[in-house]
Amino acid sequence: MKKELKRMQTSNPILMISSIYNSLTKAEKKVADAVRDNPEEAVMFTVTDLSEKAGVGETSVIRFCRKLGFRGYHDFKLAVAQDLVHLPSYITGEIDELDEFDVIIRKMTQNHESILKSTMDLLRLESLQEAVELLVKANKIYIYGVGSSGITALDAHYRLMRLGMNVEVQRDSHIIAMSAALAGKGDVVLGITTSGSTKDLVDPIAEAKRNGAGVVCLTSHAKSPITQIADAVLLIPSKETPFQGGALTTKIAQIHVIDIVATLIAITKKETAYASVKKTANAVADKLY
Repeated sequence: MKKELKRMQTSNPILMISSIYNSLTKAEKKVADAVRDNPEEAVMFTVTDLSEKAGVGETSVIRFCRKLGFRGYHDFKLAVAQDLVHLPSYITGEIDELDEFDVIIRKMTQNHESILKSTMDLLRLESLQEAVELLVKANKIYIYGVGSSGITALDAHYRLMRLGMNVEVQRDSHIIAMSAALAGKGDVVLGITTSGSTKDLVDPIAEAKRNGAGVVCLTSHAKSPITQIADAVLLIPSKETPFQGGALTTKIAQIHVIDIVATLIAITKKETAYASVKKTANAVADKLY
């Protein structure tokens, strides 16, 4: 890209805890629970205080902090304290069946605002730049997603196709396996999976990786199997409430990141992208009354 993206500060530690929680050891999960249950109290603790609160040894606390990308407990505590200062003034609430319509509208809007803010906090500019550079240079882009993530894959295909990229999208597990077997050096696979552990997606992408293809993944779990084979990881939050089941908020985060990526690609390939958008717009101009 013509302009280097500025280095982003360490991601929101509370969000990162949720992202890597499943990969933590039993002792580290106790530390994570202690911090998430009362972050305001945690920032006042010494490493000894937190280890006693969680019922684990001090080394488990240090390992936990390092898994989040911090050098030690002090850096972690400072990051949590900084995030607490910038917490929104409202509290995002869960929807109750007794809520009035106006309350439901307000709560849902606040939930969506919150997920977009959390998405921005989790995105690392270095990873975003790596993803954009890989996609811009790709001979062909293969976009894969199954289930709900397959819907996001369709949107990603639409956005990149209109920019003039050589791109295909697959959502069927069998076709994904066959398609990925054809991907090779110079190609890039974009895998979209909330869990990062979908076998029907991860295994074929690993095959494409072995064949020389680059891999970009969009996921909610930083330590999931797909991140182990990805060249660039785009991390999003997965925020669920009992009423919503998490599908829409996760979808909003996914689409938001795809929109960011497509916009950065359009800026990077300004001349050719504009020409392609103009051609595709003209192609359907006569479809309107």
